[in-house]
Amino acid sequence: MDAHAARTRIGLSAAVIALAVALVVAPAAVAEPGEIMAAAAASPDGSRLVGVGERQGRTVDLAIHSAAMDAVITVKVLLPVDDSRPAPVLYLLNGANGGTEASSWNEQTDVADFFADKQVTVVIPMGGRGSYFTDWRADDPVLGRQRWTTFLTRELPPIIDSAFHGTGANAIAGISMAGTSVFQLALAAPGLYRALGSYSGCVQTSSPQGEAMVTAVVGRYAGNSVNMWGPPGDPAWAANDAYLHADRLRGTAIYVSAGTGLPGPLDTLDGPGVNGNGQKLFSQITTGLVIEAITNQCAQALRTRLAALAVPATFNLRPTGTHSWGYWQQDLHDSWPLFEQALTR
Repeated sequence: MDAHAARTRIGLSAAVIALAVALVVAPAAVAEPGEIMAAAAASPDGSRLVGVGERQGRTVDLAIHSAAMDAVITVKVLLPVDDSRPAPVLYLLNGANGGTEASSWNEQTDVADFFADKQVTVVIPMGGRGSYFTDWRADDPVLGRQRWTTFLTRELPPIIDSAFHGTGANAIAGISMAGTSVFQLALAAPGLYRALGSYSGCVQTSSPQGEAMVTAVVGRYAGNSVNMWGPPGDPAWAANDAYLHADRLRGTAIYVSAGTGLPGPLDTLDGPGVNGNGQKLFSQITTGLVIEAITNQCAQALRTRLAALAVPATFNLRPTGTHSWGYWQQDLHDSWPLFEQALTR
């Protein structure tokens, strides 16, 4: 064999070896629609995955039938950086409109880019406007059957963990209305979440002011809060008030944030989500000021309550900032180190 032929054979052998190593080392793409459908197990009550959309980058839409609500719920999933390996799960809840009107984590924040290099599965349920993501005692003539606590704590997790190799470690965060719900969900399912984040939420729900605020939020979407927790003063209001039961949150990593309502660095025409829209900025500064001022008072009261109970929590109470997505995006970034530590311990 001449020298040229020998070099050619050596080169081909090296290429074959390199290809074999790459096939062994490179992670397999396991999160394609067919694989997800095949891997997903039903929850104990029969809730199940009924559809998977085509992957868009690292995002995939699921259609999940909830037995408790007898409805199909859309759930957006952001895959971990390596979807062939197990990963913890972060549930992100939208606000009072349930993610409609182009107002959701996907559409208003950099959530996809932020988590693109992180080994965590991010799950964003869509729907639940005006529901407080709780189990209602009666079907509502407008909002229908609301059994969100059951869906989020019992039906959805087994499906997500089986379809996406969940590690069993979960965290949950939410904005505005959902900033209340994350506490209620943690109380309803002890041990399910290692960490929770409440961005511009108001935890105290059974005081006269709390009842009025909850009723107003539900009524904004034409729902009747009597169908949720009964008339004002009903024991269900106190049972769902995390402020009263805050001692049961001991051992959960807690992050709470709020602004004061005063315009801050993100309340500008070129601020996140404003995109030069003067009308949107005006609404953000006016309506967003009032709502955030209320949630700031709620956050301060909760800080005092948790301190009195010696329940550790991280509070980020900004001197400025309205009730708007730019600040919630910042809150998610700021709270991630706490979540990551809790999810990987």
